[in-house]
Amino acid sequence: MSRRPVLSPPALGASDARDRDARAHRYRPRVAALAAGALPVLAFPSAGLAELAWVGLVPGLLLMQRAPGAREAAVRGWWFGAGFILTAMYWLIPSIGPGLPLLAIVFGALQAGLGLTVWLLLHPPLTARRALLALAVVPAVWLTTEYARSWHALGGPWALLGATQWKHPTVLALASAGGIWLVSAAVVAVNTGVLILLTATEARPRAVAALATVLVLAAGPLLFALRAAPAPAGAVTVALIQPGIVEDPQARFDASAAATAGLGARPVDLVVWGESSSTADLDRDPAALATLRRLAADTGAGILAGEDARKADGRISKDAVLVSPDGITDRYRKIRLVPFGEYIPLRPLLGWVAGVSRAAGENRAPGTAFHVLPATDRTGAPLPVGALICFESAFPDMSRAAARDGARMLVYQSSTSTFQRTWAPEQHVSLAAIRAAETGRPAVQASLTGVSAAFDAQGRELARLGTDRTGALTVRLPLTAPSTLTWYDRVGDVVPAAALLVTAAAAVTGGAARLRRRTAGAEAGAEEGQPSGPAA
Repeated sequence: MSRRPVLSPPALGASDARDRDARAHRYRPRVAALAAGALPVLAFPSAGLAELAWVGLVPGLLLMQRAPGAREAAVRGWWFGAGFILTAMYWLIPSIGPGLPLLAIVFGALQAGLGLTVWLLLHPPLTARRALLALAVVPAVWLTTEYARSWHALGGPWALLGATQWKHPTVLALASAGGIWLVSAAVVAVNTGVLILLTATEARPRAVAALATVLVLAAGPLLFALRAAPAPAGAVTVALIQPGIVEDPQARFDASAAATAGLGARPVDLVVWGESSSTADLDRDPAALATLRRLAADTGAGILAGEDARKADGRISKDAVLVSPDGITDRYRKIRLVPFGEYIPLRPLLGWVAGVSRAAGENRAPGTAFHVLPATDRTGAPLPVGALICFESAFPDMSRAAARDGARMLVYQSSTSTFQRTWAPEQHVSLAAIRAAETGRPAVQASLTGVSAAFDAQGRELARLGTDRTGALTVRLPLTAPSTLTWYDRVGDVVPAAALLVTAAAAVTGGAARLRRRTAGAEAGAEEGQPSGPAA
């Protein structure tokens, strides 16, 4: 009598083990991609390994290139992007708490296109034609994602890859031509070239990559050498006031006033206080205004105070207020507010975040338009100032608008007390150097806490007051001619626009090719299924 075979328990166990191995095999490279996304962040301040940026993307790109298929490559790109955002913005945890992982997942998804592009163009065996396409398309796709997440409604630009090069004026020469976007594109192009050099087996694609890499690396220094430096046109002395972490609003105001009074007889043309240095509405607080007017008279310079106060309409706003001995000369109200820090997007839906973090308990009121403040120097000569507040230094279009409106210098007021012991203060102040190089205007940043610093018109640092110091930082700032405009001032964001066009063209071309292959495959299958003649 025959017996029916029975599946033994060991066989079931072996199947489970194979499933576990398959899952591990799938997730190990994804976790590696998550970790690889953190690597380029080391090129930003405070870690400051700027040179790492030129090769820091390679491990992540390699994982995308070696994916077994297009879908897996896109998933690895997503995990890479999530790792980058999670690491670059870790200091936001006090502000948005559990919202940060969600932010990383959402913004990381933008890099799925990068993973797909790398796999399609660079998977082995690599040809010279695909290598050349990759050197153009991969930077374009990266730049498209940077530009997308830089939209102010999504939080604005932060950790743009080109910002890693803030200490290198020869590289920042690219920013004067195409903004920070051109620097980012150059960094990604070099990473792509290095990947090709490491993985291509034939000489032609390697030669294409080597030539492109050398040309991109030389572009910035060559432009710096050939381009005439912004023409000097006088100089002014600016005092930046940094009182440090002072929680009590009145004590903070008094500390800024004391540091200003301590300037004594030193000749200065402008005194800049940090963001939120006054919580009094200077239009309705005669005592605070009288103090500022007296300090302006004593120093012989205008005082640019930071006002964070509830106004007559009952709403809180952040203003840069220019005060002379005669009173308030003008004010600018912050336009680009910090999501969660100064308002909660979709508050009816996301208001719960305020209960588990330091997110804004009440939305600040934004301004409606930017305008240059009409300061003057000690002699009474016009010194138009492009004054922007804190996070607004991250937006290239705002400093460009200031330059085109005739600003002789850029002034940023900030406070990073919440993030004092993180990488945020160093990353923040580096943006002033980039904005200076983009616009051909000197730039200063005055912080309540964080870093106060000054940069010349090519982004070179002139003076600094670090997070461990307080007081007044006085710097002689060379000015450029009012008519000075860089290429970026004139043409604006043509580089990200070109990246969008290249990305769209690549997507359309790739989609059309895929459709043709599917159609051809379907037709071939139909032909194979047809009988060759009548049945016998």
